[in-house]
Amino acid sequence: MKKPHLFPSRYPRSLTLLLVLFTVILPARANEHHNLTHGNAAIEVVIPFAIPAIFEASPTAGDATLVLRATTLITNSWFDAVAPYHPTAVGVYSNLGRRPANESENNLNLNIALLYASYHALNSLFPHRNDDWRAMLASAGLDPDNNTTALTEPAGIGNAAGIALVAARENDGMNQLGNEGDRTYHRAPYADYTGYAPVNTAYELSDPSRWQPAMTGSNGLFKIQQFVTPQMRITRPYSYHNPKRFRARPPVKSNVRNYGAYRQQADEVLQASASMTDEQKAMAELFDNKINSLGFSAVFASFSQQLSLAEFIQYDFLTNMAAFDTAIAIWQEKARFDAVRPFSAIRYLYGDELVTAWGGPGQGTVYDLKGSEWTSYLPVADHPEYPSGSASFCAAHAEASRLFLGSDQLGYVVSVPQGSSRIEPGVTPAADIELVFPTWSDFEHNCSMSRFWSGVHFLSSLPEGEKIGNRVARYAYNFMVAKLNGD
Repeated sequence: MKKPHLFPSRYPRSLTLLLVLFTVILPARANEHHNLTHGNAAIEVVIPFAIPAIFEASPTAGDATLVLRATTLITNSWFDAVAPYHPTAVGVYSNLGRRPANESENNLNLNIALLYASYHALNSLFPHRNDDWRAMLASAGLDPDNNTTALTEPAGIGNAAGIALVAARENDGMNQLGNEGDRTYHRAPYADYTGYAPVNTAYELSDPSRWQPAMTGSNGLFKIQQFVTPQMRITRPYSYHNPKRFRARPPVKSNVRNYGAYRQQADEVLQASASMTDEQKAMAELFDNKINSLGFSAVFASFSQQLSLAEFIQYDFLTNMAAFDTAIAIWQEKARFDAVRPFSAIRYLYGDELVTAWGGPGQGTVYDLKGSEWTSYLPVADHPEYPSGSASFCAAHAEASRLFLGSDQLGYVVSVPQGSSRIEPGVTPAADIELVFPTWSDFEHNCSMSRFWSGVHFLSSLPEGEKIGNRVARYAYNFMVAKLNGD
C-alpha cells in the first residue's frame, strides 16, 4: 500500500504545530470534503472531531482511565473496520471476511470503513454529541443515515465493525452506561459500583499510610475527591485474562511504621518541589495531559516514520490498548495498596513546621512555608498513589512504540512558548523553550520523573509503574500480532 503524504512538506516537528493542526485548521474544514482516496481520515477527520469531546469529559485530559477508554475504543473501531482489507487480519470483536486486494490499492475504502466504525464508537462513548458525529461523516462526504451492514461495501463493513465493538464493550465492567448494580433510573456513567471507601476523610488522616481524598476549590465552594473509576481494576482487558499476573512490590516506604523511610521520601519530594526548573514544570504539564503527550507523540511518530494508513491504525490501536490494559493492572494495585500521597504525608509530618518548597503559582521557592500549606505543582490526582499511573502509561506507550517501530529513536521536539503554563500562566516558562525527546526511553524516563518533580508521586512509585507498563505492552503487542495473523 502506498504511504500517504498527509503534509505537502516536512512533517510537523513540534507539538505547537500539531495543536494548530488539530484544534484550528482541521475543524475549520468541517464543511469541506477530505481526500479519502489518499488521505488519513483517522488523523484528518476523526481525531479533530473527537478531541473536544474528550476534553469535555476530562478538561485537562488528565483523567487517564476516562481518556484511555475513549481513545482505545475509537482506535479499536479503526482496527476492526480495516481488518477485512488486510491479507490475513481479523478484528478484535468481528471477523468480517476478506476483501479483494484491489479494494485497498488506495485509502478510499479503508477511510470510509473506519469513519463509519468511528461513528458507532463515538455515539456509544458520547451519545449527547450525535450532531457532531453526523457532521464528522458529512465533512467527509458520507451519509450519516447509511445504515447498511453489507460486507461488500466499506460503509457496511464499518457499520458492522462498529456495532460489534459497541456490543462487546458497553458492558465490560467499566460501567460506561451507568447501569451496573441493576440501576435503571438516574444512571451515572463510570460511577463506582465496587463499594470502595477510603480509610481517611478529607478532614482527618486517621491512617498516615493510606490514601486521603483531597479537598479542592476555594471561597466556600469545595469539593472532596472520590477514587476515580475504581472499577477499572475489574474491567475486561484485551491482551491478557487476569491482571493478578502483574504485581507491584509493597510500598514499604509509604508505611508510617517505617518512619525513617517515610520521612525520607517526603523530604525528597520537598527538595524536588523547591528546585523545579521551567523545563521540569513544562514537562510535568505536558505529561499530565494524556492527549498532548501520548496521543500527539504517536501521531508525530507516524509522520516521521511515514506510516501508511493501515500501519498508523495498527500502531495507534496498539499504543492505546497497551496503556488501557496497563491501567487495569495499575488500578488493581492502587486499590490493593491504597497508598498515601505526598501532600498528606508532608502535612502529617510537618504540620505548622516550616519547610522549603514551591510556594504556589508564581511564588517560586519559598523558605518559610508551613508543611500544612504545602501543595504539589500539579493538582493532586483523585486516586491512591502507588504505583504511578502516568509512569506506567508512558512506559507502555514507549515499549509498544519500540516493538512496533523497531527502534528506540524518536526525535520528538515540543515547543513551549513563554508564559504558556496552565499552572503559572504568563509566568512560566520565562522564555520560549523546547522539550527534546531523542528516544522513546527519554520520553518514558522524563514522563516518570515529571510526576516526582511536580509533587504528586514518591520516587519508589515510578519504577513499579514502569515495570508493569513495559510488561503489559509486550502482551498487547503479541495480541495485536495474533490478530494481524488471523488468530
